[in-house]
Amino acid sequence: MYSYTLKTAPILALNDEQFCQLSQANPELKLERSPQGNLIIMSPTGGETGNKNAELIGEFIIWNREKKQGKVFDSSTGFKLPNGAIRSPDVAWIEQIRWEQLSAESRQTFPNLAPDFILELKSATDRLSTLQAKLEEYVENGVKLAWLINPTEKQVEIYRQGKEKEVLDNPKTLSGENILEDFCLDLSLVWQ
Repeated sequence: MYSYTLKTAPILALNDEQFCQLSQANPELKLERSPQGNLIIMSPTGGETGNKNAELIGEFIIWNREKKQGKVFDSSTGFKLPNGAIRSPDVAWIEQIRWEQLSAESRQTFPNLAPDFILELKSATDRLSTLQAKLEEYVENGVKLAWLINPTEKQVEIYRQGKEKEVLDNPKTLSGENILEDFCLDLSLVWQ
């Protein structure tokens, strides 16, 4: 997926409502907002990445239906992080109690919180350094556990609150640790 950054500051500063309206007026575009207020325009994913994203989200949905401990979100969901950025991870999960604490308005627009867990799947056209910076930003803003899955290299980077990044080469599975209770992802879904 290609992404382009449109530097809008200091010429234009979109507030949350304006950014939401811009996103709704352009549903064919996947938009994010950086902490500096710049617009990030991302192209749609290709077939391989789209299929892998669907397989991954399916695993999270099946697990979540069984556990009933939170909410799963797809890559179309934007989250307003404490630093002001609005980001859309490929997969996100929020603990139920935190979701219920949000106002009805925040649930309808961009939830005003960092998810408890996020996953980013690197496509062939993604820049690894851009994704790594994005995952660091998520954790700095309150995400407890984040996975960066790189199918081309068969590598996973795990980001956790207060810990150094962990890099795994060709793991067979990933554990949801104490964030996603009893969740285990079979990576054969993405290594194919």
